[in-house]
Amino acid sequence: MRLRAATPDDLTAVRQLLSASGLPLDGVEENFDDFIVAEEKDGIAGVIGLERYGPAALLRSAAVSPESRNSGVGHRLVRELLDRASAQGVREIYLMTTTAEEYFPRFGFTRSTRAQVPEPVRASREFQGACPDTAVVMKHVLTG
Repeated sequence: MRLRAATPDDLTAVRQLLSASGLPLDGVEENFDDFIVAEEKDGIAGVIGLERYGPAALLRSAAVSPESRNSGVGHRLVRELLDRASAQGVREIYLMTTTAEEYFPRFGFTRSTRAQVPEPVRASREFQGACPDTAVVMKHVLTG
């Protein structure tokens, strides 16, 4: 498996993986330049995306194919995204989840509230309705 920046040729496979995982597609295409894919010989094994808003960002669209789950693909994708975001000057990353609240603390994410999220991030499509109001908001502060 190798991690690489997503290309326009990956968009269809990524959209299919996100749909199959029950994740929203709103805003994917507009932010696809900041997506990373995990590629295996059979195709896309996982994906993760970032929406940048100056020093704050939204981690979104983290999904791993059923065949690749529990193999470290998701862990590698999150680590790669955090490293790239830090190198790009992002200092705070937020996410919303309905299913992975227990997964993200291992990367330094803690629970937060919508009110604590910077306004540009709250204006994203995910916060404006793509994710349900019941989604848990989490935050990670990057160093470096």
